[in-house]
Amino acid sequence: MLTTAEQLPIRKNIPLAPLTTIGLGGSAKYFLECKTVEHICAGLEFGKHEHLPVQVLGGGSNIIFSDAGFSGVVLKIALKGIHFDDDGEWMIARAAAGEVWDAFVHACIEKGLGGIECLSGIPGFTGGTPIQNVGAYGQEVKDTIEEVKVLERATLQEKILKNAECGFSYRTSRFKFQDLGKFVVTEVSFRLHKNGRPTIHYPEVKKNVEAAVPLSSLADGRESLEAVRKVVLSLRKKKSMLVDPNDPNSKSVGSFFLNPIVERKQYSSLRNLWKKIGDGSEVPVFSFEEKMKISAAWLVEKAGFAKSYRKVGAGISSNHSLAIINCGGTANDVLALATEIENRVFEKFGIRLVREAVVVD
Repeated sequence: MLTTAEQLPIRKNIPLAPLTTIGLGGSAKYFLECKTVEHICAGLEFGKHEHLPVQVLGGGSNIIFSDAGFSGVVLKIALKGIHFDDDGEWMIARAAAGEVWDAFVHACIEKGLGGIECLSGIPGFTGGTPIQNVGAYGQEVKDTIEEVKVLERATLQEKILKNAECGFSYRTSRFKFQDLGKFVVTEVSFRLHKNGRPTIHYPEVKKNVEAAVPLSSLADGRESLEAVRKVVLSLRKKKSMLVDPNDPNSKSVGSFFLNPIVERKQYSSLRNLWKKIGDGSEVPVFSFEEKMKISAAWLVEKAGFAKSYRKVGAGISSNHSLAIINCGGTANDVLALATEIENRVFEKFGIRLVREAVVVD
């Protein structure tokens, strides 16, 4: 196994900010672009040999590196390849971890495969989708993932984890918590409907699709799936949730905080509190299994952080309350604002916001 910087295509002092959607962070002491699983193994071995921490980097859409950079080894996942395997009424779509997620979604829609159309426009790589159980507009990847191929970091052995083994829940999985840092995702397989019909659970999407063209008039497969994709992309663009160099509000990691899930008793207390101190509006809430999911965007706004709020070199997107944006500042500026928001929400409502973004020191 290759274990020295001279034997590997490892580069030194590579700026990390350009590799993230928020455009922040210092440099990586060592950096390796991994085009093969063997590269990943070699990079992990190099880090072990040099007693250095190793950070895996995908599309950079959900990560913030500190201003000081990363003093270890950054492994940039660049595994490529998309394959389709016929399975009767289904198609198994396999994508390497380094494939751009939205390009993969589009490729599936072009083939008339349904099941991930509402996940169009989400930035990042396919390998990151099972880690967060990426979701939007009523769809989550857990609904279509067949299996996840991983590399176990300790043994350098490849394993295949079936959907039921991944521990999927709201914006999380076994890869994000109990097995954090244990695996590197190398490939994700999805079970998609051939000649699929769009799955629309989200009222905003349904309303906009019907306003454009009656969905019932569109054929199953590519035609109807493309119609939904266009609407989703339009909605994301309006909220600055598409990566766009010309849109300063898109310089973020997307939603910075998760929607809090609380016991019904805690929700009842919040509702009573808001009746006393609020403006007469209702607390936006959704049932989630036996609990309640509260809108984090509502909590942020009612705690005093309106859209377009600015402080030092960070701010709140003008188009999305949960997006903390880089306004020409530093990672410290963004994290300071995030901490201020968390503290203010807790002081006012007694609810601790949980960060969706990954912060790497």
